[in-house]
Amino acid sequence: MRISTPQIFRQGTNAILDQQSGLGKTQLQLATGKRMVAPSDDPAASARVLDLTQALDTTKQYQWNADAAKSRLGLEEYALTSVTDLMQRVRTLVVQASNTATMSNADHTAIANEVTQRLGELLNLANTRDANSEYIFAGYQGRTQPFASDNAGGFTYSGDQGSRFLQVGPTTQVAVGDSGSDVFQAIRNGNGTFAVAGAGTNTGSGLIDAGSADPATYVPDNYSITFTVVGAVTTYVVTDTTTSVAQPAAPYVDGAVISFAGHQTKITGTPANGDSFTITPSVNQDMFTTLQNLATTLRAGRSNPASLAQMSMGLNAALGALDQSLDKTVETRARIGARMNVIESQKDTNEAFTLGLNQTLSDVQDLDYASAASRLNQQMLALEAAQTTFSKVQGLSLFSFLR
Repeated sequence: MRISTPQIFRQGTNAILDQQSGLGKTQLQLATGKRMVAPSDDPAASARVLDLTQALDTTKQYQWNADAAKSRLGLEEYALTSVTDLMQRVRTLVVQASNTATMSNADHTAIANEVTQRLGELLNLANTRDANSEYIFAGYQGRTQPFASDNAGGFTYSGDQGSRFLQVGPTTQVAVGDSGSDVFQAIRNGNGTFAVAGAGTNTGSGLIDAGSADPATYVPDNYSITFTVVGAVTTYVVTDTTTSVAQPAAPYVDGAVISFAGHQTKITGTPANGDSFTITPSVNQDMFTTLQNLATTLRAGRSNPASLAQMSMGLNAALGALDQSLDKTVETRARIGARMNVIESQKDTNEAFTLGLNQTLSDVQDLDYASAASRLNQQMLALEAAQTTFSKVQGLSLFSFLR
């Protein structure tokens, strides 16, 4: 069979190029540490690598979300801790002001001034912003300042009731905030079930207790306890808006328990003829109004037994409202703690999952260095042999034998 010189050169060149290609691929594998340098090397394994890489990227995003959620919840926890400290300080002031025997009107005014300062501080805490300058207590309205004074003795909330959620796991979402209306406004006044108050026209020294409710027999309604004094005999009657008379007239005993329709309270002191006290179902009263009402009560002063009784009842009401506010902050902080525990648990799960994915990915795509090094030596030897063979063959020619 005739073998042409071009064919000899072409075959030799192809042999060298094939060996160089295999050697280059092995060198690239050793440099990258990957068994597959192109999807065509193992299409099935390449698809598996793509799936595993996507799963790792998704888990990485979950971890980032978890860190962001922890940061935001930590900021909310810090703000609520400051609110708790503030309200506890105000409560201490109320207890101090309640010692009316040693406190003058000037002393009460000084306390009122501090309460007003604390009110401004509370507003600032309620308008806390995060690192993105978004208000953390505004619900979904992160760019809108949630709380402000309306300059008419009230306070407005411009946020909404939404709570943002972040995905921290395949099936786990965590709320990263609480709406300001839930934290600062959804607080029941009085004892949480009903609230008591004395009429502003009372002239006696009677004081009404915050009382308690029996859930089994409690009947919510607007009640009034009215006193009648005839000579040395003082009686009272309890009326409501439904039946007009909830309890017949009864003799008044200083400090005795008054019970009706699941309500229990007591009145101390000496009520005057016509004095009355109201008992109404609890309604929401925001923390800001609580502090403002307290400052107003303290500035009103007292000049007679009736005004002293009004101040004492106002201070008692403030004390109850402060306790309700503190309970609310503790409840909210407990929810935050529970969410942070969920985040920590999910982060541990994500880390374990990431470790497993990385191990599987390594098994699929990582190179066996010992095998690759051995193959590299073989390919280098084969390339040298091909080059040597080509150098010998390309020198063969009939002209070498002509004389």
